This record gives sequence, structure tokens and C-alpha cells, in this order.
Amino acid sequence: MDLDPAMIPLLFFIFVLAMLLGIELIRKVPSQLHTPLMSGSNAVSGITIVGALIAAGRQDSPTAVTVLATLAVTFAMINVVGGYLVTDRMLKMFKGKDKRRGEQ
Repeated sequence: MDLDPAMIPLLFFIFVLAMLLGIELIRKVPSQLHTPLMSGSNAVSGITIVGALIAAGRQDSPTAVTVLATLAVTFAMINVVGGYLVTDRMLKMFKGKDKRRGEQ
């Protein structure tokens, strides 16, 4: 699987465009919707984990692909675990005071 050098500027352009679009979209989200957005982000990170595991596990993968896939798995797992912890904490805020006192 060889990468055509002529494709590198196009791939870089797509990466930068996706990054700018993501920043702009997140900036426009009201604070009330951050938790549902985080749930969607967790789903996307789950897909990233699966794809990165497949890329890292291939026998014919170059070392750079294996390293990048390992980094992708690491960062996506941090995002998923952190997202679930924050979501759980947010959901506990909506429980009644009596239920929260009983858990302690």
C-alpha cells in the first residue's frame, strides 16, 4: 500500500478543512448541548478505535502506520472514557437531593 506523493497536498487540505470545520461547529454549540454533543463524539471515537485497531493489526502495515494507529487508539480511548465520566457526572446532577444523599 504505497501513498502517491501527489496525494499528500490533497490529504493535508482535507485534514485542515475538517479541523477548521470542527472548530467552527463546536464554537457555535450552546452550552446546554455540550453533553449530547459529547455523546455523539464518543460514538465517533468508538469508530476511530475500531478503524485504528484494524490498521495497527495488519501484517503488512509500515511502522509509521502502526505508530499512528496506536496513538489514535490511545487518544480515542481517553476521549471515550473521559466523555463517559463527564456524562455520568452530569446525569447525577439531575437526580433529586434525597437520592444523592442516600448514595453517599
